[in-house]
Amino acid sequence: MVYESRNDIDERYKWDLSDIIESDERVEEIFKEISEEYKEIVKFRGSLNDPDRLLKCLKAESAVGEKLSRLYVYSKMNLDEDARVTKYKAMTSRAEALAVEVSSAVSFIVPEIVASYSAEEITALSRKKEFSDFSYTLELIAKKKEHYLSDKEERILAEVGAFSGMFEDAFRMFDNADISFKSVIKNGEEIEMSHGEYSVLLQDSDRTVRKDAFESMFNAFKNMINTIAVLYAGNVKKDCFYAKMRNYSGAMEASVAGEDVTIDVYNNLIKSAHNALPTLHRYMDVRRRALGVEKLHMYDMHVSIVEGDNIAVSYEEAKEIVKKALLPLGEEYGKLLDKAFNGGWIDVFESKGKRSGAYSWGTYSSHPYVLLNYQKTTHDVFTIAHELGHAMHSYYSNSSLPYEKAGYEIFVAEVASTVNEVLLLKYLMREKPEMKKFLLSYFLDMFRTTLFRQTQFAEFEKIAHEAEERGESLTPEYLCDVYYKLNAEYYGNGVENDELIRYEWARIPHFYSSFYVYKYATGIVSAVTIADAISSGDKEAVDNYKRFLSAGGSMSPVEILKLAGVDLTKEDAFDRAMSVMSETLSELEKLA
Repeated sequence: MVYESRNDIDERYKWDLSDIIESDERVEEIFKEISEEYKEIVKFRGSLNDPDRLLKCLKAESAVGEKLSRLYVYSKMNLDEDARVTKYKAMTSRAEALAVEVSSAVSFIVPEIVASYSAEEITALSRKKEFSDFSYTLELIAKKKEHYLSDKEERILAEVGAFSGMFEDAFRMFDNADISFKSVIKNGEEIEMSHGEYSVLLQDSDRTVRKDAFESMFNAFKNMINTIAVLYAGNVKKDCFYAKMRNYSGAMEASVAGEDVTIDVYNNLIKSAHNALPTLHRYMDVRRRALGVEKLHMYDMHVSIVEGDNIAVSYEEAKEIVKKALLPLGEEYGKLLDKAFNGGWIDVFESKGKRSGAYSWGTYSSHPYVLLNYQKTTHDVFTIAHELGHAMHSYYSNSSLPYEKAGYEIFVAEVASTVNEVLLLKYLMREKPEMKKFLLSYFLDMFRTTLFRQTQFAEFEKIAHEAEERGESLTPEYLCDVYYKLNAEYYGNGVENDELIRYEWARIPHFYSSFYVYKYATGIVSAVTIADAISSGDKEAVDNYKRFLSAGGSMSPVEILKLAGVDLTKEDAFDRAMSVMSETLSELEKLA
């Protein structure tokens, strides 16, 4: 269901953004405060060779950054409620412009640190008690010293930021506000297509409905493929430009290095996924036989292979299921879930103009928030658990650490969310044994979508960026052909590589946050290990997991994961996840 207006939705099911900033009037005051305060930071220019001055400068920059974060998040989340509201479009644009202005003004800080101190001296500063809030920041500066530029060059790059995000902005406006789809007929009734409805219709038992929804979705993107290809190519060029300017070998290295991760993790993931493709192809054959079709099509991937076992529950029922499933995480965690459900943290239902999909976001000084577009499907129940995993990760980190260390890297961002999904799955398998076949299939689909599909996306991004770096043109034809061939390889000969699937890359918003999606895959690799330990009743595993949640961005994300018992520097971490999928498939094959 899609509400015509947010006014039609009960207040209990809407988030309360006043916990970030109390009013739009206060927003104007904050704009003025930031505009004045950041200019004080500039006065430190030329004096950062003095450690005392450096410390004061870092503290001042941090204070402005925290306030700017609140301003932007408040503006953007209001816009996400309804992308058509001009007021919040303007407010978001102003916040973005101010962020660029501030970034440009303070861009001298890191180059001046780099110029004033050796890597050894920066490391020594990071170990001083008075610099403890900035210890990891300084460690990273020391580690990446060779990739920082001069003051003037950093200012130029900061100014480029004024328009570097416009490729994503243009795509999101098209995707959230301007795109239109052909209606789908179901049981003689015309259904208005939307992103939210698409996910529902792809799970419909009527194959004709699924096919029509698939064609409606991808024909809409096909009709705009030239425009979207230009936007995406521009975004790729931007990535390559920044990487080249900072003396990285390529955009992928620049991206992962920004999170203190090596490209080996990225490449090992792709390698492991390819090695495990026979398991995915086995699952495709099980799915084909269960659906009773000669050959699977891409619109057959989301429908349940077990009739009647989909969880079609109200949001209130879904809340209770999630709370019970996450009881192994302890009483404290449960109380926080109650706060989230009842304290204005969550925006639940889809309405016209609302951003599609789901996310968790917020600021250091506020509680986290969750955006949903809840429909009565199994997927949506799991989405609640997933996004609350993000929210609790942020809550624990923000509660345990100073602002400067609280923000965790995206690399570990999908771990907590996926742990929650796995715990939910295990709970349902225990409590609803009659659903075991369905749940095994759901778990396998989690592997398919979160591990294999996201790795497929990651490989597409890798190929596109490497092509740009070789000087090749990212034409619509090239991008569609690359994706089409990858899709055929991942799904195998048992699945019809439908012609329209070549346009799927064009509808993936995450591609505008380059080299992001692989983290979903590394997330499930980590989460499977963690969730198994927690489910076994190992109290130490729960304590270690809480240490992980509370570690924020205080050290390398790879080292933070080790706190929870996962070492991604070793290949067996990936192989274990693949073997779990194979074991799960074997169980399903026995029941099939």
